[in-house]
Amino acid sequence: MGALPRFEEAVIPKEKFIDYALNPQKQPHKALAFQLALGYNLTNAEKLIENIKVNLGAHPVKDKGNKGYGDVYEVTMELTGENGKTAKVLTGWLDDPVNGEMRLTSAYVDK
Repeated sequence: MGALPRFEEAVIPKEKFIDYALNPQKQPHKALAFQLALGYNLTNAEKLIENIKVNLGAHPVKDKGNKGYGDVYEVTMELTGENGKTAKVLTGWLDDPVNGEMRLTSAYVDK
């Protein structure tokens, strides 16, 4: 399969990282995984978002179907982080029929 549909206009809410994925108070294991694998934390969350945006179109998408809230997709990409290391990052996406956004719903380091 090709790239995520409309990947050029994909929306990546900063809150997904600040309030969740990189926040050691909310998700200690996920935050530690991003820190150790790629060198991302709360202080450089914008760089992780940009890294995902830049690499999103270069990786194949998996269509995960529609569970009643819109079409769901998954993209696993190899990212090189702030620490120079490379790791796989699995990202989840929702094509939201309410507002028309292709929006990031989840992201984590994939072992």
